[in-house]
Amino acid sequence: MIQYILECIAFQLLFLVIYDFFLKKETFFQWNRVYLIGTFVLSLVLPWVKIEAFKQQVPQRFVQYPEYLWGLQNADIVVQVEESTGFNLTWQEGILYGGMLVALLIFGLKIRQLYLLRKSGKKVTYPLFTQIVITNSNIAFSFFKSIFIGDKVLRMKHDTIIAHELVHIKQRHTYDLLFFEFMRIVGWFNPLVYVYQNRISELHEFIADAQVSKEHKTDHYEQLLAQVFQTEHISFINQFFTQSLIKKRIIMLQKSKSKKVWQLKYLLLVPMVLGMLLYTSCEINSKNKDNLHPQFEVANIDNLSLDKSNQFYGQLVELSVQPKDWSMIVKDEQSKITFSKAPKGSGISGPDGVFINAKMHIESKVLEDDFDFFKLNSDRAKQIQVQDDAVPFAVVDEVPVFPGCEDADDKRACFNDKMQQHIGKHFNYPQAAQNANIEGRVNSMFLITKEGTIENIKLRGPDKLLEDEVERIIKRLPKMTPGKNDGVAVNVPFSIPVQFKLQDDDISNMVSEISKESEVDPLYYVNDRKITKLEMEAIAPNTIESIFILKDQKAIEKYGREGENGVVEIKIKK
Repeated sequence: MIQYILECIAFQLLFLVIYDFFLKKETFFQWNRVYLIGTFVLSLVLPWVKIEAFKQQVPQRFVQYPEYLWGLQNADIVVQVEESTGFNLTWQEGILYGGMLVALLIFGLKIRQLYLLRKSGKKVTYPLFTQIVITNSNIAFSFFKSIFIGDKVLRMKHDTIIAHELVHIKQRHTYDLLFFEFMRIVGWFNPLVYVYQNRISELHEFIADAQVSKEHKTDHYEQLLAQVFQTEHISFINQFFTQSLIKKRIIMLQKSKSKKVWQLKYLLLVPMVLGMLLYTSCEINSKNKDNLHPQFEVANIDNLSLDKSNQFYGQLVELSVQPKDWSMIVKDEQSKITFSKAPKGSGISGPDGVFINAKMHIESKVLEDDFDFFKLNSDRAKQIQVQDDAVPFAVVDEVPVFPGCEDADDKRACFNDKMQQHIGKHFNYPQAAQNANIEGRVNSMFLITKEGTIENIKLRGPDKLLEDEVERIIKRLPKMTPGKNDGVAVNVPFSIPVQFKLQDDDISNMVSEISKESEVDPLYYVNDRKITKLEMEAIAPNTIESIFILKDQKAIEKYGREGENGVVEIKIKK
């Protein structure tokens, strides 16, 4: 949404630059009216338009973290959409809707001001309009088919004023101003809406002046050069007496009619719109469709280098989240291993047992059927550093200290617990993702710097909506005490997968993935209390704040041998 708003504002700015520099001083008033309203509408529509002929694939840079790091922190946090019992707004949404409410209230006050003027005035009905005479006033303006005029103005020669306001009525200028008034309510934060409304209001006066001056030019000049009259500060009425516009109106009245050849200036709009369409039609895509079926030939599959293992693992993870069919082949002279898209929920184990949604088929004379393609583990991770002085979370001597874990005996476990709480507290399943039934796992990686701040966030997931939500949560992490290696503060990369699940009628379905890899059920804990599987299945899904899944070594580190089949930690809402 933010990108859409920024694109709209950028397009509006370009359109206004063209108007102010090339069109504003011309006397093609009706053309300019169409231009202002048309380009504003275009700016709202263009960001949504995708032209197939203009589509381009803009390559996205791959993350610079070595691929083995994505699997070292393999405890899943499972978060699900829940039925909201009330309003659940972010602070940004609160500001947006709050501003709209204030703008709507201001609009209501303006309508009330008009209502009171109409109620207090003396009404005189004519065939084309209703004249409302305001006692002891110098005002003169129109609104729809009503002309509000002060009794002091009626004592002067006021025929040209009535004729001027009738032009506004006949050409329905009030509709233009109301359109931009409503746009001011919706986009109150956009300064260009106010500029557009100012330009169209100014143009309305030029149009009316041009019409009236054909018959009453001298009288009209006298009215404009008269003393400054009282005005009502209402943004969606056409006022005859506006001090800031008097000089501009006189200049435009004295200006010679523009030559028709200058109407070619409007053709500037064509290349500009085409450029905007080209921009909006570009797609950022991290994978070209030709790369959905890569093939690699190596000297010996059974003896891959660490760099090659990292490369193949990274390629496989990237492919595993692709919605289309894909395959990856790695082969040597005697063996061929084919990876391909697997049904949802099934897959293979990567480094340290991390789940990968893929199938593996081995054709070989020398390899066993249970050949472990990914031999990377935490011990081998010590051989490599991410960048300069960075050390992986799994092997750093002293892990970064999450606020609140300063006195914890096991700061590594406390860090994971606090991370779970943080994600559960700030999680908000994107409504657009819910509507599109998008769910799945988002792998996240970020750097806890030697200053304790969070930087360099990288994400891999099935959809950008889910990736953006995880990024938002990570950006809200507090400053930490930095990790240390050999007594020196270092940068520590940390990876954590977040599993998005749509509302499920049965909680057992939400944690079923962990038991697919073993015939023995995992352990179940609710708010640090061990429970049975039957008790777990009785929990109402809408009472759950978050689910944290521990597998393999992570589960054993926290729960001992009892957790070797995995542990499901469930946190209930307070």
